[in-house]
Amino acid sequence: MLAVETAQQKDKSVSLDNTSRSGRQASDDLVPSRYAVKVGEIEVLVVSDGVLPISAITMTTNAEPAARAAWQRDMFLPDTFDWPLNAVVVRSGDQTILVDAGLGADPDLHLPQAGRLIQRLESAGIDLASVTDVVLTHMHMDHIGGLLVDGMKNRLRPDLRVHLSAAEIDFWASPDFSRTAMPQGFPDALRAAAARFLVEYRSNLRTFQDECEVAPGVTLRRTGGHTPGHSIVRLSSGGARLTFAGDAVFPVGFERPDWHNGFEHDPEEAARVRVRLLRELANTDELLVATHMPFPSVGHVAVAGDAFRWVPAFWDY
Repeated sequence: MLAVETAQQKDKSVSLDNTSRSGRQASDDLVPSRYAVKVGEIEVLVVSDGVLPISAITMTTNAEPAARAAWQRDMFLPDTFDWPLNAVVVRSGDQTILVDAGLGADPDLHLPQAGRLIQRLESAGIDLASVTDVVLTHMHMDHIGGLLVDGMKNRLRPDLRVHLSAAEIDFWASPDFSRTAMPQGFPDALRAAAARFLVEYRSNLRTFQDECEVAPGVTLRRTGGHTPGHSIVRLSSGGARLTFAGDAVFPVGFERPDWHNGFEHDPEEAARVRVRLLRELANTDELLVATHMPFPSVGHVAVAGDAFRWVPAFWDY
């Protein structure tokens, strides 16, 4: 059962620490920024951290220009468009889990439409002190930046558990950007954010090698590819399933899973991971949510010849 909560309508079936008793959305929000889903007994809230402008070239670095232009026309996209940023709050048993933490605030990158996760959690009535666990798919700045906002750590529990793969921590000790094609300024910003994160949260870290269970029905599994320690989150309860894919999947990756993204540190392995994951999701019919799919990023994967097709779920009011 899917449920949406907007400023006008509130889903009474999803608690998530007073979400259903929430006030209004932030006054500058002109669109819904949170969407509730039930996965068996597990409660899920997809929360938008906003958007950031990315060029089509950055999303398709190995594509022929004509093929890229054709895809843009088919998708009605300009050369530069707003890239969604989604995070997820999960309630399983007595644990409240934040999956990724958004971009935060980096004044050098000038991204005023991003970094809104904290205000939107507050708008949803979610007390940051109620978060027992944070799961990080990887350590790119748009996934850890929200944890680095001034005063954020003081609002979180001292015994907060932050889960991520050991391979990811090892990678950021000396990160390799030689195979990426990021916009100017991002490599330096990513290095700085990762270094600061490891200093501020080292005592909270709970690492794993290949897979770990964070809470009942909530499993974290390392895929690699996008970064060496990139991981996905699998939810399973009462016969229902949902996967949060982090940056394993991008909008163009269904039709052209072989196209590389400029933020991938191992583009060829990232493409192999993408194909394996999309095949698996198409076979299981489970729900998919991903960081950079259009909000609320809830849908299914279908096979389309030699590629795949994204099937958005109908919003349930």
